[in-house]
Amino acid sequence: MSSFILDYFNYRIVAQYLDRFAEGLGNTLIATGVSFALSFVLGTIMAVIMFTQWKVLRNLIQAYVTFIRSTPLLVQIYLVYFGLPVLLPFTAKWPEMWLGIAALVINCTPYMSEIIRTGIGSVPRGQVEAAKAVGMSYGQRLIHIVLPQAFANVIPPVLGQTAVLIKDTSLLSLITVFEFTSAGLLLNSERVRPNESFLTIAAGYLAIYCVMLFLSHHVKKKLAGPAWAAKG
Repeated sequence: MSSFILDYFNYRIVAQYLDRFAEGLGNTLIATGVSFALSFVLGTIMAVIMFTQWKVLRNLIQAYVTFIRSTPLLVQIYLVYFGLPVLLPFTAKWPEMWLGIAALVINCTPYMSEIIRTGIGSVPRGQVEAAKAVGMSYGQRLIHIVLPQAFANVIPPVLGQTAVLIKDTSLLSLITVFEFTSAGLLLNSERVRPNESFLTIAAGYLAIYCVMLFLSHHVKKKLAGPAWAAKG
């Protein structure tokens, strides 16, 4: 039995590459964290603009969202990797990781925007009117009434989008970013062991998702109030 397991999945070979998997995992988490933070902030700004009277900006945002949704992420990564240094020459000196993060942010921001826009739309109109009645400015209503409730309402879809973002980082290996998938590809190229390579990659992403699911459940209980806590 032990011989069969080693023939199918030789964990001893994987152990020899643990340092490379750890390096790749670190880069994956960095790319995910930075991309999530930037896309969440930019997505919030875009979502707020969609509720304003600025028709030109709203049309531009809608066109941007449509373009991102209708084109593959891989194409977007290549467009950023090869095209951004042409449009903005100073980015030619950026490392591949920065360009990869830029591509992920460009891709993820429209999805975050649509999620947050839905959350803003779910805030009861009566609460906004009540805030107006007590003399709160637009900015005060946004910061103290609308956005806190909107963010609480969109925790589940934001979690889903973050899970997609984590998996999307694997495509950065195609522009020579050494992330978690790259570590598995390195193992396979040097030892020609596809089982050890790709099963380890799959197990790693599954572990990341399980940790994220646990943390999101904890955050949901803390931020979403007693109603959601009861559902959990």
